[in-house]
Amino acid sequence: MNQTYRKKDRHAPRGSRMPDEHRSAPVEVDETVVSGRNAVRELLTGGRDIEKIYIQSGDREGSINLLIGMATERRIRIEEADRRKLDDISGGARHQGIVAIAAERNYYSVDDILAYAEEKGEKPLIVMLDGVEDPHNLGAIIRSAECCGAHGVIIPKRRAVGLTTTVAKASAGAIEHMRVAKVTNLSMTIEQLKERGLWFYLADMGGESYASVDMRGPAVIVLGSEGFGASRLVKEKCDFTVSIPLYGNVNSMNVSCAASVILAEAARQRNS
Repeated sequence: MNQTYRKKDRHAPRGSRMPDEHRSAPVEVDETVVSGRNAVRELLTGGRDIEKIYIQSGDREGSINLLIGMATERRIRIEEADRRKLDDISGGARHQGIVAIAAERNYYSVDDILAYAEEKGEKPLIVMLDGVEDPHNLGAIIRSAECCGAHGVIIPKRRAVGLTTTVAKASAGAIEHMRVAKVTNLSMTIEQLKERGLWFYLADMGGESYASVDMRGPAVIVLGSEGFGASRLVKEKCDFTVSIPLYGNVNSMNVSCAASVILAEAARQRNS
């Protein structure tokens, strides 16, 4: 069977995993945390990108409203949380009902990625990730992308991990050399890039062997989430589906491992 990584078993026994609506969101403890109203205001007025802002549930008075307005204007994700979660996220620091999670480094635009490829005189090689939530996986993918000469990585704004401290550490320094763009709508981004001549290669089950597919042109390698793969809309818009033949007893591969295998083949084709 050819496949990259297995989708989560939807037929698991009752009680084997907690339904999503009852599962608490993981507490983020290793990201760049900014606590308190004045500190968050300074962060918002500066040039640094922000992953999300937590506000205390029911606290919409005074300067909090001003900060919410500033964050909304910048299209920053805002989530409500109870005081206990804010205490955990801030590490016990005085947070005054608001905590911001700053990006480890600023994001680029998709145009920046294309301009970088043009500057190098190369056909674009881009990685697009649809819902990768594990920071170690994102960091490993960024490292593989950099090693294989990719020009950038595209991630969605929602339901995916951003450029956290853990991602930076997992990338082993590659994050400093990789252009990462965060977009609102992956499906729309695919359409826009297709108009500019790029071809999309989805890593999923049931496709052609990755080694037999020509990836020498302007290419975007698309990989889905750890649990469910790429979304239906993203799948439908891809031009090719590529799979990795597996010969052992385990019938799935980690998303970051799949990314490294396919990117290495794309790099070999482009440089042979």
